[in-house]
Amino acid sequence: MISMQGYVAALRPILDRLVDREAAGIARAADLIAASLRDGGVLQAFGAGHSEVFAAELVARAGGLVPTNQLAVRDLVVYGGAAPRVLDDPKLERDPTIAHQIYALAAPQPRDVFVVASQSGINGSVVELARLVKERGHHLIAVTSVEHTARVPPRHPSGRRLAELADVVLDNGAPYGDALLPLEGGGAVCAVSSVTAALLAQLLTAEVVRRFHLAGEAPPIYLSANVPGGDDHNHALESRYAGRIRRTA
Repeated sequence: MISMQGYVAALRPILDRLVDREAAGIARAADLIAASLRDGGVLQAFGAGHSEVFAAELVARAGGLVPTNQLAVRDLVVYGGAAPRVLDDPKLERDPTIAHQIYALAAPQPRDVFVVASQSGINGSVVELARLVKERGHHLIAVTSVEHTARVPPRHPSGRRLAELADVVLDNGAPYGDALLPLEGGGAVCAVSSVTAALLAQLLTAEVVRRFHLAGEAPPIYLSANVPGGDDHNHALESRYAGRIRRTA
């Protein structure tokens, strides 16, 4: 029977396996992120569709890293001046050409590191952005479902997948199709990737901060804006990245 208890019972072993299986990859990814940030770089995080959850979990949140930007398909409108109606196209993320605009609008520096999340890892914008990132010399961390991406054909003209372009691949542990609990007669409900994406984002954050501590440095971490002194603390840290993160001029 489908229930919240059934979902938790099915999800728990996935979370346990993820923590054990991805530990080495998380460590490698944290090394790349920490090295970039300690060199004055910014973490640029992109996800389309529900993979935006991963990028949002890394960027501008209490207990998270300050030098971060969330990149998204809606940047075409918010920062690029495109007409809002372009976002009405449900297949926009399949268009490789928008990756060039998203990258240009981010205006990254060579020392910046990218994290790109996609359950399937096959859509045009995702793969093209990954290709651009590597072409421009950035380190790239991919978050994807290894099971799902291996079972579907790429939609990028190159025939490549996100996972094939990344320096580090983190498997989000989600099954093919993402949903976990099977329905009678076919199909399934209750997705996995949003839950594991949030977990991976926090595991990465913990390991990046650990590397700052091991180096004897204070990590640039947000306080909640809803505690006394939070705004002053956060604005002081954000000022170090003026013009480079999207919360500053």
